[in-house]
Amino acid sequence: MANKSMYTEHVVEVPHEEIPEEMLKRLIEEFVTREGTDYGEVEFSLEEKVARVIELLDRGHAKIMFEARTNSLNIVDNSP
Repeated sequence: MANKSMYTEHVVEVPHEEIPEEMLKRLIEEFVTREGTDYGEVEFSLEEKVARVIELLDRGHAKIMFEARTNSLNIVDNSP
């Protein structure tokens, strides 16, 4: 099992304001269209889902993390 401190040293938060707009939009679209993403009984358009994630990022309820080991970005819950 990997040491937690070794793992966290390779994961860095990336402020969403620092990501170019088109790249951020593609990242969020990929996130909201992942198989298994559940939005409940109400269907939302892709644009509505993207807007919701941007709102969560703006409020600090979600954040974008970069993982050096996999060279990937991911959106994670940061709800209080």
